[in-house]
Amino acid sequence: MANNRLPLRSVFAPVRALFVGDASAGVLLILVAAAAMLAANSDLAGEYNALFNGKLAWTPIEKLNTLHYWINDGLMAIFFFVVGLEVKREIICGQLATPEQRRLPMLAAVAGMLVPAGIYIFIAGGDPQLTRGWAIPAATDIAFAMGVLGLLGNRVPASLRLFLLTVAIVDDIGAVMVIAVFYTANIKLMWVVASLVVLGVMMLMNRLHVSRILPYILVALVLWFCVLNSGVHATIAGVVAALTIPMHRKDGNSLLEKLEHGLAPWSAYAIVPIFGFANAGVNLSGIGMEGILAPLPLAVAAGLVVGKQVGIFTTIFVAAKIGFAKPPKGASWAEIWGVSILCGIGFTMSLFIGELAFPNYRMLIDEAKIGILAGSVISAVMGYVILRMTTTHPNDRSAEPDPV
Repeated sequence: MANNRLPLRSVFAPVRALFVGDASAGVLLILVAAAAMLAANSDLAGEYNALFNGKLAWTPIEKLNTLHYWINDGLMAIFFFVVGLEVKREIICGQLATPEQRRLPMLAAVAGMLVPAGIYIFIAGGDPQLTRGWAIPAATDIAFAMGVLGLLGNRVPASLRLFLLTVAIVDDIGAVMVIAVFYTANIKLMWVVASLVVLGVMMLMNRLHVSRILPYILVALVLWFCVLNSGVHATIAGVVAALTIPMHRKDGNSLLEKLEHGLAPWSAYAIVPIFGFANAGVNLSGIGMEGILAPLPLAVAAGLVVGKQVGIFTTIFVAAKIGFAKPPKGASWAEIWGVSILCGIGFTMSLFIGELAFPNYRMLIDEAKIGILAGSVISAVMGYVILRMTTTHPNDRSAEPDPV
């Protein structure tokens, strides 16, 4: 038994800091979302709104004149920086390092973005104003989904956990590209040029094997400020800065892994919960059933609940049947279906894209949040119940055949 545990421990070692106990970060997000909804629909609603959307008495950056802006454009840049570090590590030496490892997660993630977007457009596409929200149901929340898996303990095959993690990582790459391409407006060329120059400096530092953290952090802050003023969303600076952090090892230590392990707990247990609390609250009193059942929340919820599972599960099934890629080892089709449903949990990235899709349209943002929360909760409950009913204790798996 001890020999069987060692490979699993080594596989998950790089992400242990991000998913301590698997369930804890996801459970924290559930509690944060509930607290935000309670605050927004109680006597504290005025204070909740004023805290995040009230103008600050003083700010060092005029553009960031509310706490909400500081969280979404500032703190979330650190979250995206951690995402960038994780993506680079996985591509260089992790679960996306070879074409064989990348094949199924990439295919599943792309289908898991396109099908929800298609369902969204089918339901809400009749209103041109709503079309900008097509990417809202295309994202998967890693911490939330892994948290639900964590609640199942060791009943779920390790291959499925790893598959969910890699799909979510590829999903994050897609979400970042979507934000950069589709939610960028009013480009200011001089600031773009300045951003590219600063990025070039960071790339040169990598080439010169600069091995201290402080220079990278200081230059990354300059890059963030330039991108913030360029018209490209400031969080993109976090991703591109992360890609310049060296993976090469000095004295057995990798600067990238050191930064990732240091920042990941802060991202998972502080930054994302703060973002969730600031963005998940929706005052339902002015919306009513008409708003809850409006095309926008229905499109988002349907994209998450139906689109994700259809896109991902169908892709895995077809890829396995035609011999293009093998499904997760040791998992039944019912278990694969359950994990595909969990990919419909779209909390963090979906909320973030919702804010970008409908700037200055508070009602549409709130309707999108209703769809995100409803779709994520339904996906979480459905996925958990199916996996709870279909998974067995790992000791009973020896006699089970692979799904193909």
